[in-house]
Amino acid sequence: MAHFAKLDENNVVLSVHVVNNDIITDENGDEQESLGIAFLQGLHGDDTNWVQTSYNANVRGSYASKGGTYNAEKDKFIRPADYPSWTLDENDVWQPPVDYPADYDAIPALKGYIWNEDTTSWDTAWEATEAYPTDGKSYSWIDGAWVEDSE
Repeated sequence: MAHFAKLDENNVVLSVHVVNNDIITDENGDEQESLGIAFLQGLHGDDTNWVQTSYNANVRGSYASKGGTYNAEKDKFIRPADYPSWTLDENDVWQPPVDYPADYDAIPALKGYIWNEDTTSWDTAWEATEAYPTDGKSYSWIDGAWVEDSE
């Protein structure tokens, strides 16, 4: 299945539609974006704007999502901001206005964080109150206790 983003006049993603691969495959067996666009314009009007997106993010940066944008100059989709205070970095990844906590990606995670937009800071969402088990198994902190992860 092929996926196409419907864009408004400012290249904001309005929706994403699925088109059967048979529709976008030409007589030589090659997929053609233009065939999908023509099909969707036939359904939704010639004045609609469509760009193919990849569910697996194989092309155009990331999978298009409602409220995100398409940057035609870079030929990539940019997902919506996580929070209003966050800004895009040079790689088009949304970044918070303050650094992530030093132990944000620690393994094992002994503390979890959540962004507080009101204070533009990181709040502790949870914190382990006992040491991580050392038996070599994988655990998650759930409801105040380490619980062995299922496979």
